[in-house]
Amino acid sequence: MNGNVKSWCVACHLSALAGFLIPALGHIGGPLIVWLVKRGDSAEIDQHGKEALNFQISMLIYNVVAGILCFILIGFFLLAILHLLNVVFVIIAGMRASEGQMYRYPLTLRLVT
Repeated sequence: MNGNVKSWCVACHLSALAGFLIPALGHIGGPLIVWLVKRGDSAEIDQHGKEALNFQISMLIYNVVAGILCFILIGFFLLAILHLLNVVFVIIAGMRASEGQMYRYPLTLRLVT
C-alpha cells in the first residue's frame, strides 16, 4: 500500500472526529465524504471507508437509544461511555490504518457493504 492510499485510509477513520466540531453530522459526514470521493481509487480505501462509516452509523444508533434512556437517567452515563469509546476506537483505527492494517471496530453493525 503506497503512502497516498495509506493517508486516505487514515483519513477515513480520523475524519469522524469532525463530529466534535460539527455535532449534527460530522461523525458520519467526515467518513462518508472521504469514502464517496476516494473509494474508487483503491480497494483498501473502500474497505476502510465502509468500516469507519458502519461504526459511526452504529454509534449514532447507540447514541439515540442512550438519549432515550436519559429519561431514566442511565442514558447520561451511557452517552459519556459511548463518546469515550468513539474517540478511543477511532484513534486506534487511525493508527492501525497508518500501519497498513485493517481495523475491525467492535460493536459495529455492518450496514454498508
